[in-house]
Amino acid sequence: MSARCDVEGGGRGRCKKKARESGTRSNSPFPFSAFLCTFMSRRSVFRPCIDLHDGKVKQIVGGTLTDDVQSLQTNFVASETPAHFAKLYKEYNLTGGHVIKLGSGNDEAAREALSAWPGGLQIGGGIDESNAKQWLDAGASKVIVTSYLFPSAKFSLERLQSLSSLVGKDRLVVDISCRRRDNKWIVAMSKWQVMTDMEVRKDTLDILSEYCSEFLIHAADVEGLCKGIDEELVTRLGEWVNIPTTYAGGAKDVSDLELVNRLSNGRVDLTYGSSLDIFGGTLVKFHDLVEINKNALTVQSDP
Repeated sequence: MSARCDVEGGGRGRCKKKARESGTRSNSPFPFSAFLCTFMSRRSVFRPCIDLHDGKVKQIVGGTLTDDVQSLQTNFVASETPAHFAKLYKEYNLTGGHVIKLGSGNDEAAREALSAWPGGLQIGGGIDESNAKQWLDAGASKVIVTSYLFPSAKFSLERLQSLSSLVGKDRLVVDISCRRRDNKWIVAMSKWQVMTDMEVRKDTLDILSEYCSEFLIHAADVEGLCKGIDEELVTRLGEWVNIPTTYAGGAKDVSDLELVNRLSNGRVDLTYGSSLDIFGGTLVKFHDLVEINKNALTVQSDP
């Protein structure tokens, strides 16, 4: 790398200067060195979510999400509409949030949320080449894809390239939600029940990042349990990712946001679910996270 980000000895100004110097020697309008500097000067922030199941906003224990309704463990079912949550996020300008359709019967609810904040939310669940543009036209800022990239649970680079070409790299998020197996993290699809042939590690993330602008990753083994984040996974993601990344799974305290910031060096953002008061939780207050976001973004925007 031709530019060095001297964070301790010069702060954001020196970092930007060196990035500009590097840019004069690069064909890229935004060289990786500039991107790295941006990462090193940012803090992790809270990213909101709207999880939809059977047309309602719910919080579900991720590992129980199967076709067997008897085994499903639901932490929360909202009486409010999906639009209510979208408007709430819009009110506080909580960008980068995602709407996830967990199974069939959620299209109408998803469109309701997107209509409440056009351009403010990403959409995932059943996304493929046949419908990706329709969801962008419906108001999604980006589409999130997982299962489509893994026909017969095997990764297809051709499908990723084709979808990226169709919607544009800047409008595509790859969901690399995973489960831990033998000290490795394996991408899981189809409601996190089917293990694919892809391991979450630096080389695979490097390949994926050539064709998308963000990663979303649910740690399915701890999703919905409110027993703490997967600290090792967050640490590794901080070492591996080179594009914006949102982690979800296990957050149980407002201090987890600072923990993710420290473990990932500000490279990974955090989603709260079942622990959050707006989803019936008692452990984390939504407005506390809003204030933390305000402070973090104010620091990042300072000259």
